[in-house]
Amino acid sequence: MKGVEPGIRPGQSTELLKELHILTRDGRMNQDSRRKLKQVYHLYQFIEKLLLELPDSPQGPTLADHGAGKSYLGFMLYDLFFKPLGKGRIWGIESRRDLVEKSRELASRLGFERMSFLDVSVADSIAARELPERIDVVTALHACDTATDDAIAFGLGKHAHSMALVPCCQAEVAACLRQDKALALSRTPLAELWRHPIHTREVGSQLTNVLRCLYLEAMGYQVTVTELVGWEHSLKNELIVAKRVGHRKASAAARLRALLAQFGLQGLEALRFPGLPAAAPADALAG
Repeated sequence: MKGVEPGIRPGQSTELLKELHILTRDGRMNQDSRRKLKQVYHLYQFIEKLLLELPDSPQGPTLADHGAGKSYLGFMLYDLFFKPLGKGRIWGIESRRDLVEKSRELASRLGFERMSFLDVSVADSIAARELPERIDVVTALHACDTATDDAIAFGLGKHAHSMALVPCCQAEVAACLRQDKALALSRTPLAELWRHPIHTREVGSQLTNVLRCLYLEAMGYQVTVTELVGWEHSLKNELIVAKRVGHRKASAAARLRALLAQFGLQGLEALRFPGLPAAAPADALAG
C-alpha cells in the first residue's frame, strides 16, 4: 500500500493517528512518534488479550480508562478493537475539563459513538452515576500517586474481570517512611534503604507496588507484573495485570499486614487496603 507508514496496524485509522499527532498531515512519522506508537501498540496487546478473555455478551465489553489525559489509549482501543467488534463501550475518566472536552469533540468527529468521557477524579468516579454497576476491564496508565489506588478501588467496586495498571510517581509511602522512619527497622542495616531522599523515594515506590499486588491477590485476583516497554523509553515501566479468579487469599492479606507492620505503615491499611480477608493462621505467611 503506497504511502502507508510501516508499523501501522492493518485497519488502523490514519485519520485518528493524525488527530493524535502520531502522523503528520501528509501521513508521515518522525522517530519520536514511531516510538510513541510502538509503546501504545505494546500496551494494546496486553489489554486486547484481557478483552478477548471476556465471555461474549450482547452488549459487548466495557472498559474504563482512568487518568485518561488526551485518551490516546482509549481511542486506540476503540479504533482497533471496539469499532470492528461493533459493540461495547469505553469510558475515559479525566479530571481536566479541557482535555475531556477535546476528547468528546474528537470522538464525535470520528464517529466513535460508544466512547464517553467524564470530567471527574478517579476517586469520584467510583460513585459516578454515568457509569454502570459493573465494568469488565479497568486501565490506569501513569495515574499519579494514589490515583492508582483509587483505580484499584474502582475496579474492586465494579467487580472488574481484569485490571491493567501502570503506576506513576508514588509519594505516599515515601512520605510515611520519612515521617515515621520505620521504627521497627531503624536499628537494623535496612534503615540504610531510606537514609537518602532519593533512596526513600525509590524504596517507597517499590514497596507501594508490592503492597498493591498483595492487596489484589488478597481480594481475589491473580497478579502478573512485567515491563511495559524498555527502560530506555520510560522509568515508569511497571505494568501490573490483575485477573479476577474469585478466591480471596488470606495468606496474601497476612503478608500485606506483616509488611505494613514491619515498615510502620499500619495506618495505611484502612485508607488504602480496606476489606482485607480476616487474619490467616500463623503458618499462612509461608503460603
